[in-house]
Amino acid sequence: MPNEETAKLYLVTPPVPRLADFADTLANLLDRFEVACVRLSLATRSEDEIARAADTLREVCHARDVPLVVTDHFLMVDRLGLDGVHLSDGARQVRAARKALRADAIVGAYAHASRHDGMMAGEIGADYVSFGPISPSSLGDGALAPLELFEWWSEMIEIPVVAEGGLTPDQAADLARAADFIALGDELWSHPDGPEAALLGFVARLGG
Repeated sequence: MPNEETAKLYLVTPPVPRLADFADTLANLLDRFEVACVRLSLATRSEDEIARAADTLREVCHARDVPLVVTDHFLMVDRLGLDGVHLSDGARQVRAARKALRADAIVGAYAHASRHDGMMAGEIGADYVSFGPISPSSLGDGALAPLELFEWWSEMIEIPVVAEGGLTPDQAADLARAADFIALGDELWSHPDGPEAALLGFVARLGG
């Protein structure tokens, strides 16, 4: 059924954060705004660097009762005390992640702009499905996820849906009636007035 509440905020970390500074920035945002989830999404494949970032940001998030998930590295979730995983390759690893993780762990799947991939991920155990980008960005394969996809999903599918990638505040406002979560990353970190000012703009349009 349609989403009757405004979409919740879901923050995605920068790919190469200055960890100490970013931890302070994230803490400030979580103190000021209501955020449903944070995703640790780093450019590095180094498990040591991911673990170091996870240890730092886990304390920030959990002190504020905000779950922290990691992109793709589901075998690190329990070891690092994280809350789940965001899989960037659709349904391919959902079963493996579901089997490897505790029952209450979050398993999310990014399905690009593919209704079929999203439905498959949901059918085999994803807790949420993410579609995007909404406008041209570094996310995905170039195909854009239209508003109609989110509207259809919210009408037909009960699994929560996330909108992400190249969002403007106006687009977020349009999507808020159909998407359960609005995921913001580069939209905040690259904003000329800083992430807090950027997030204020989104929250104002989302009615939060």
